[in-house]
Amino acid sequence: MKHVDTPQTRCQAGVARGDITPPVGIYHRMWGAATHDKATGVHRPLLATLLYLRASQSPSASAGPAEAPRWRSGLDALIVALDHCIIDGADLTRIGAAVCRATALAPDQVHVTLSHTHGSGWMSRSRAHFPGGDLIGPYLDDLATKIAQLAEQAQQAVQPATIVYGQGRCHLAAQRDYWDAENKQYVCGFNPTGFADDTVLVGRISSANGKCLATIVNYACHPTTLAWDNTAISPDYVGAMREVVEQATAAPCLFLQGASGDLGPREGYVGDWIIADRNGRQLGHAALSALEALPPSGTRFVYAGPVVSGTTIGTWRHDPLDAESLRKQELWHMRQRTVELPYRHDLPDLEETKAAHRKWQAEEQNARAAGDTSKARDCRALVEQAHRQIGRLSVLPAGKVYPYRVTLRQLGESLWVLVPGELYQTFQITLRARFPAQPVVVATLTGDWQPGYLPAAATFGYGIYQEVIALVGPGALETLIEAIARQIHEIV
Repeated sequence: MKHVDTPQTRCQAGVARGDITPPVGIYHRMWGAATHDKATGVHRPLLATLLYLRASQSPSASAGPAEAPRWRSGLDALIVALDHCIIDGADLTRIGAAVCRATALAPDQVHVTLSHTHGSGWMSRSRAHFPGGDLIGPYLDDLATKIAQLAEQAQQAVQPATIVYGQGRCHLAAQRDYWDAENKQYVCGFNPTGFADDTVLVGRISSANGKCLATIVNYACHPTTLAWDNTAISPDYVGAMREVVEQATAAPCLFLQGASGDLGPREGYVGDWIIADRNGRQLGHAALSALEALPPSGTRFVYAGPVVSGTTIGTWRHDPLDAESLRKQELWHMRQRTVELPYRHDLPDLEETKAAHRKWQAEEQNARAAGDTSKARDCRALVEQAHRQIGRLSVLPAGKVYPYRVTLRQLGESLWVLVPGELYQTFQITLRARFPAQPVVVATLTGDWQPGYLPAAATFGYGIYQEVIALVGPGALETLIEAIARQIHEIV
């Protein structure tokens, strides 16, 4: 082998960034074990980072001259990355509609994706009756307006650009299905013997003159450093990660949450901001290491021949790419399809779940009246669990299958897989192993947080938290992987 190619995307790109921090005093409780309801402060601001992508001015080989204008405008994409944990589907639709009005994009061109930070609070209008919940509706209305304005800015900032992709490693994420042998149950926490995907996929977006416009960090790890003892609004580890990368690159960093259904920080579930920032710096430095290793855009690393010195040295250099290679980096395809995932056969009954909710509410009241604060806290957590299950069951599409919407984009020599819900790590591991020639960007929690968790089939039946609350049955994740892999085979 006499040359090494680095995957790249030649396109047009525009970036916008805005502060979307909710007001202090807003409903914040994200954890069943939390004793507070309202946010008491801000650890770090929550941010929105928008990346507008448009095909290069040069048409791809797959489109003739008559097709080129439609091919370019119809496949523009806007990635809207928000520092939030969960936003209801109806509000994600409102945000998308506001963006479409501002940019003239179609709904399937706007991809709202969440970092999944559990320090943001639960921004659901269904929580309006809780302390601080009256601030949620106005906040979400304002959020849609802000995102629409940022979308216009990103669209107007579009310029010729190249995305160069690379890969690093980070040990922040750990497998989080842990068998508690003493209590004979699985708990959701650090499993020192479990496997965790440590892949950090990065991208550097550069202008035609080589200036860094933005960076991309795609990593799978639940932002659950901060838990029930934290009462402040926080992006969790993502905030410090961005700070590290942006200080070095002087450009916005777009974070995309990977398939982290069974992954979380090695050290987490604490109230200490120092630990959250330390976790973030760990990922930030790993991402920077991978970014620093990237070659100049539009080049390949070529063997330049021997040089006689103390020994004979083999020298390499970065040479400009030929026209055919540049053309491949402009390929631009988009596929969207619905994969039908069967609901689990033992899906909880909505009315039974409501009855359980009422039962635990009464138990909590009785415990408080008796002065049993420990039992009251446990009951309050069970009330919260039932409340969340009611929310999930209430909005499920009717029928026997969940209509799972997948967006697949080929951007030059890369593949972007945009999917809703929380998928186990095997999703990204398998796709990247099957298509090693292309960087596979996996952004979960995109478009919706439903249908919740998609665990691997082998994890069902053990009482693991993610499979207990999963709405789709065993084999759903594997079915999804096969469906997406077949779509990729058709375009690469």
